[in-house]
Amino acid sequence: MNGDTDFTGRKVLVVGGSSGIGNGIAHAFRQRGAAVHVWGTRAFAEDYDASEGSDLTGLGYTCVDVADPEAIEAAPEPFATLDVLVLSQGTVLYKRGEFEREGWDKVMAVNLDSLMNCARKFKPQLLESKGSLITVSSVAGFGANVGNPAYAASKAGAVSLTRTLGNAWAGEGIRVNGIAPGLVDTKLTKVTTQHPERLAGSLARIPQGRLGTPGDMAGAVLFLASPLAAYVTGQTLIVDGGLTL
Repeated sequence: MNGDTDFTGRKVLVVGGSSGIGNGIAHAFRQRGAAVHVWGTRAFAEDYDASEGSDLTGLGYTCVDVADPEAIEAAPEPFATLDVLVLSQGTVLYKRGEFEREGWDKVMAVNLDSLMNCARKFKPQLLESKGSLITVSSVAGFGANVGNPAYAASKAGAVSLTRTLGNAWAGEGIRVNGIAPGLVDTKLTKVTTQHPERLAGSLARIPQGRLGTPGDMAGAVLFLASPLAAYVTGQTLIVDGGLTL
């Protein structure tokens, strides 16, 4: 095992780690020796199905509605100490639902407001460990997404928040960085991946010619949380197979 990415004995919380990208990140840390806990939206870990990209084997689990600031505040801290906090929560509404107030508010609450609420909650633990906070935004934060204004705006906000917290907390010993995934095959992207014509059009715009995987995203997060990235602060690493080129 490479010592730079050996997380033996480290404590990691992945918010939104019950499926998709977050689940891949959670298992990447677990496979490298960390004790990993995840937050999700369903009542029990058993409520998740492997067919949806969920595998909670070896992971601790708590149901927390991160759209509710009070729920975040009331949620128990999974460990006495915390070394890495990964904020991978996210939602999207299709069929122009984000143009309506209810849809806009829901997406912004999960994709942006909850990032700050989680960061605030766990800052004391990260201060104690001189730990790392990593956000998961999206390449949508760097351009227009015509059908999803809240998603695009919230992800742009996440990039800016990462930059700002990176600046604000670096002097206190907390490194804040993020990744911006491109098109990754998860349940949130089925609107594209399960429609052959849309998928073909998307793949044609990706220089590497394939979808990203949760494992691809996990590799970038492991780097940012490791000593290899000790001098990286406030940055959002685009992980998109070249899509935004």
